Amino acid sequence: LHGTEFIDSYVFNKAEYIRFNSTVGRYVGYTEYGVKNAEAWNKGPQLGQEQGELERFCKHNADLH
Repeated sequence: LHGTEFIDSYVFNKAEYIRFNSTVGRYVGYTEYGVKNAEAWNKGPQLGQEQGELERFCKHNADLH
């Protein structure tokens, strides 16, 4: 499924502070707190888990939508 993209955003008080985007392949921080978390999460097991979601969830369910 070409063009399928998985995005997982983390929001606090209506402000997005960190996002995983499967096209980018890593976490990106948008606030000081988000940047610190992105650096840590990109080095930890969270990154591998998020990278697997495109295959596990998105591509599996794309035909349903």
